[in-house]
Amino acid sequence: MHYTKKIIGLAAVGILAVGCGSEDSSGTAATPAADSKPDTVKETTAAPQAAPLPVTVDGPQKDVLDSSSDGQLKVLPKPENSAPFTERVEHKLQEQVLGRVKVPGKTSAECPDGVTQKAGAVSTCNVTYEGAVIPYEVKISDSYKEGSFMTFYNAKPLKGLIVAKVVYNQLFEQYGSRSDATKLACEEFPAATAVDFDADSGLTCQYWSKYGNQGDGGYETLRVKAGNYGPSFEQVR
Repeated sequence: MHYTKKIIGLAAVGILAVGCGSEDSSGTAATPAADSKPDTVKETTAAPQAAPLPVTVDGPQKDVLDSSSDGQLKVLPKPENSAPFTERVEHKLQEQVLGRVKVPGKTSAECPDGVTQKAGAVSTCNVTYEGAVIPYEVKISDSYKEGSFMTFYNAKPLKGLIVAKVVYNQLFEQYGSRSDATKLACEEFPAATAVDFDADSGLTCQYWSKYGNQGDGGYETLRVKAGNYGPSFEQVR
């Protein structure tokens, strides 16, 4: 799942101000006054490091199934072929969402105004997965003929879906085998969140990198985005 936030603590370098005696016109070094004070060392402190996020990701998520055709991703009972067209579309949309995320969950679907069964007609449906609502655009094929035995249509999600277990699983798959990435973790996400495609979801994950914090070691932060094929991570710069 396609299924990509970075806070870098800047390592501060202490700067030592060294005082040198000046020379007069005769070439003799001037002597500091008896009550003069030596220059002090100017110190700065390192920027605070990012705190570890609460959800440790140390392996694949067992609830993320290997195949979108797994029987656990079916919605039962399945409507009869004689059921109204809209009811059959609503059922199919639920299974489409489950097949995309590959994590069993509670679903429902509603096409408020029904699905218009005419060539080129566009209808709107809403699919709910674990409380997150994903609007869908359902378009009937331009070649549809009234009374046809089969109706072809295209169902297009208008929002992406961030599923917590899918993100945790994707983080492990993408960063778990990297030699420069350890201590994988994420925020505690809602079970599912509907967000705009390729937009910052406001959710973050992280990993510890020896190259972080200007090479001194530190957490790298990743923004989580929703793509057409799952979550993705974007490193915060």
